Amino acid sequence: NFVWYWALCIYPAKYFLLPVENKVSLEMGKIFVEGVGEVQEYVDVCDYAVGLSRMIGGPILPSERPGHALIEQWNPVGLVGIITAFNFPVAVYGWNSAIAMICGNACLWKGAPTTSLISVAVTKIIAKVLEDNKVPGAICSLACGGAEIGTAMARDERMDLLSFTGSTKVGKQVALMVQERFGRSLLELGGNNAIIVFEDADLNLVIPSALFAAVGTAGQRCTTARRLFLHENIHDEVVAKLAKAYAQVRIGDPWDSDTLYGPLHTKEAVKMYLDAVEQAKQQGGSVVCGGKVINRPGNYVEPTIVTGLPHNAPIVHTETFAPILYVLKFKVEEEVFTWNNEVKQGLSSSIFTKDLGRIFRWLGPKGSDCGIVNVNIPTSGAEIGGAFGGEKHTGGGRESGSDSWKLYMRRSTCTINYSKDLPLAQGIKFQ
Repeated sequence: NFVWYWALCIYPAKYFLLPVENKVSLEMGKIFVEGVGEVQEYVDVCDYAVGLSRMIGGPILPSERPGHALIEQWNPVGLVGIITAFNFPVAVYGWNSAIAMICGNACLWKGAPTTSLISVAVTKIIAKVLEDNKVPGAICSLACGGAEIGTAMARDERMDLLSFTGSTKVGKQVALMVQERFGRSLLELGGNNAIIVFEDADLNLVIPSALFAAVGTAGQRCTTARRLFLHENIHDEVVAKLAKAYAQVRIGDPWDSDTLYGPLHTKEAVKMYLDAVEQAKQQGGSVVCGGKVINRPGNYVEPTIVTGLPHNAPIVHTETFAPILYVLKFKVEEEVFTWNNEVKQGLSSSIFTKDLGRIFRWLGPKGSDCGIVNVNIPTSGAEIGGAFGGEKHTGGGRESGSDSWKLYMRRSTCTINYSKDLPLAQGIKFQ
């Protein structure tokens, strides 16, 4: 009942969120249609959370002792700290706050310092919804600032759960600070995601999928495809078709509804992009297209394809948050599955094939080691109904759908004796 009350409070947010997409394009730099999609994602997770609030519960387990009941009880953790990154300044907070609230928690949000206008706008919308339903707006509070705010949140024992989305480097620091006080953290960190294309793949699916996964959000998604493994028999054909598709990408003002590709978020990202392109060349790569800064106002760079590198080149194993796609050849299934898994991150992965046996090997214990394992779709563009997150240096956390709600609650195993006897477990006699 308490949980359902929170659900009623957040559900009307869908009617107030729509103007935020303008701020997403203005401040983050992603194209307008992606800004709309990000706001829609928050709306969707509010809808999802409302339904979920009717379903949260623990099992009733059989007790080995006569006259006893064994149950699981789930309760709110209390205060959930949420630290989000610049690239999804609305949706990731939505994943966390909507689920946290229907679990009965309060939230303290620290958005990225470079997208603080979006954070303020979203917080004002949520506060209005809460207050219109006679609930304090401070249940979803906001703190704007830099690393000092995040450090304080990580170290504060009043923070019952800290959800952090960002780089692996900073995430490791956050995890250590939280663990030092035996706190609970939820980490959603980097990804060095791969698409694998076998020679039986439908190239009509491959080309638009690789294009969206590598170029969407100007390569600044944690699920962006950074490695494209092509079977040697179709390598040249796919590279040629993909380069042609890259040439048709409409680059421009992110507020223009016709634009498909906008700027990078900061000048530092432009420098990182140029450094990565130079390293790729030094390590033996050939730039098929792109590789340069675009001569126009803003942080625009050319979406880039690099071929000729070995699968284990240092730059290939480096997550560069920019639109650079490394295209790599492979011969057989076993080696390419191994290459998919050899990077430190384990967020998203996808194969393109019509072979059912291969598909289930990919999904199985000797297939992808990622948290998101796709078939015949891009690495990016996850739905809210599934658990989002990854393994290894991606942090192991899960957000949004499935049973991710469990991370926002604490579980108690409860034994109730409703008899007049006192039998002990395991048949122990203590007389």
